[in-house]
Amino acid sequence: MKKYAADRLMTVVLAPVVSEKSTFVADKNRQYVFRVADHATKPQIKAAVELMFKTKVDSVTVLNVRGKERRFGRTLGRRRNWKKAYVRLAAGQEINFAATE
Repeated sequence: MKKYAADRLMTVVLAPVVSEKSTFVADKNRQYVFRVADHATKPQIKAAVELMFKTKVDSVTVLNVRGKERRFGRTLGRRRNWKKAYVRLAAGQEINFAATE
């Protein structure tokens, strides 16, 4: 595995995605959902989650979420696109968001 700078990895994972679907996936498949930087790759996301939460990551699945079209009066606008990562942890591992600083 390639070695990444720790300060660079801290900018890869932006926030956890908390939704009904992400909670269901976390319970069923040991997967956690994160909003990640647009430039992030799977190995970078894996290294960042292992560094930040001190867990062992099995796999990472990434998808690009298209921004929704929105109207502002007469003009059409669009929210920005963003990247989402499903991170599967190794057996016996878990992330407790309340305990992290």
